[in-house]
Amino acid sequence: MIQNLPVKTVQHKGLTIEGYSRAAVQTYWRIPELKVGFDFGAQPWSFMGTPTWFVSHAHMDHLVALPVYVARRRMMKMDPPTIYLPECVVEPMQRILRLYTRLDRGRLPCELLPIVPGDEIELSRELVLTVSATQHTVPSLGFVVWQRRRKLKPALQGLSNEEIRDRRLAGEEVTDEVRIPRLAYLGDSTPEGLDACPAMYEAQVLIMEMTFVAPRHRKERIHKFGHMHLDDFLERRERFANELIIASHFSTRYHARQIHKYVEDALPDMLDGRLHLWI
Repeated sequence: MIQNLPVKTVQHKGLTIEGYSRAAVQTYWRIPELKVGFDFGAQPWSFMGTPTWFVSHAHMDHLVALPVYVARRRMMKMDPPTIYLPECVVEPMQRILRLYTRLDRGRLPCELLPIVPGDEIELSRELVLTVSATQHTVPSLGFVVWQRRRKLKPALQGLSNEEIRDRRLAGEEVTDEVRIPRLAYLGDSTPEGLDACPAMYEAQVLIMEMTFVAPRHRKERIHKFGHMHLDDFLERRERFANELIIASHFSTRYHARQIHKYVEDALPDMLDGRLHLWI
């Protein structure tokens, strides 16, 4: 019998967000419809079929299960996965996989690709992922998945279909690309990492950390360790235009009931019901 890891699930506008995150323990997320996952703090068996992953940073609670994932896909005769990592993490992880291959005497086929802030990754014809810098104690990244659509240029609106067709056949570009931020993943970061990527505030779904919530844990000290406090969230509440916000990565210092109390006392409306606590 396969022992299941904790996985919570929520659906929003055609997206299924699955995963779990607890600070210093394990973090893993996936969105099946987008065919992507984020971070490898553990690897639920059901996540194995997701072929493309993005790693935010190299702390063990976000990375340690990468070899397990690769080995399972090889065992099940699935295609080697594609895994994007911060540029500085690729070479050390390649060495780790080589060592595991020596110990296990089994191949670990995968494609490890470096990414840096500003990169754009084509996920499909309709989807593109952008990479942003976050602020943590090690190099770290955040991600936004955009849906791309083509829209007729404003200057051509009002023309007949035949006129638009003729211009297109003549080689004129008749449409502009319009991008809609569908999902954003912050990873571990101080508020500066969130503020540096305005699209995270606009994404339909935002997955973000809220590691500390108690007043006794002062946000200034929390920031030194590369994390966010509930107070940081309160200061920015008017900026969150998201339809769904998943707050996660809570410190193990808190019981679930404490987290609920601190957050619900500070935000009794839970941002009009948009805020979900992933505990």
